[in-house]
Amino acid sequence: MLPILREKNWAFCVVTRRMGQETKHLEVTLETQVESVNLAEEMCLRLAEAAGFGEDECYRIGMSVREGVINAFHYGNKEKPEKKIHLAIDLTPEKMIIHVTDEGAGFILKDVPDPLAEENLLSTSGRGIFLMRAFMDEFDVVKSQKGGAEIVMSKRLPGADSAQSNGNGSGGHDRAPRRGA
Repeated sequence: MLPILREKNWAFCVVTRRMGQETKHLEVTLETQVESVNLAEEMCLRLAEAAGFGEDECYRIGMSVREGVINAFHYGNKEKPEKKIHLAIDLTPEKMIIHVTDEGAGFILKDVPDPLAEENLLSTSGRGIFLMRAFMDEFDVVKSQKGGAEIVMSKRLPGADSAQSNGNGSGGHDRAPRRGA
């Protein structure tokens, strides 16, 4: 069980519930501040370790969460403290599903420049999305119910049937990122 942290600058709400016999759900509302990046990563790393992911896969999951929360903080919420970042994690018998939602205007995934294109090599735009796509088994961005961007990414659990993953435990880092939504 994760400890519930309550610090002066980190006002957030933790809601946990069991859905069905084997699915666990955790939701956290984070402040739009840079400290939320580390908090979100640490929470997801603890859950990933408890779910049986190895060190390399935990690193990939942690980096993906960091990038998702940084994008929500900087691009989505425009660093406005009145806006929140919503993190939800579902742990099913097959996979760990992570949702990072901002309260911004949202964006269309296919409009994000490819950071590997020669004209974008010196640009920082798109690198976080590239990493999330590469490190996770599934990745998408959808418009949230409130209009912001919702990043949805998942990683198959160790030992789970790997019909949709690449089957080598690499988490997709050796394949080209998926294009479009």
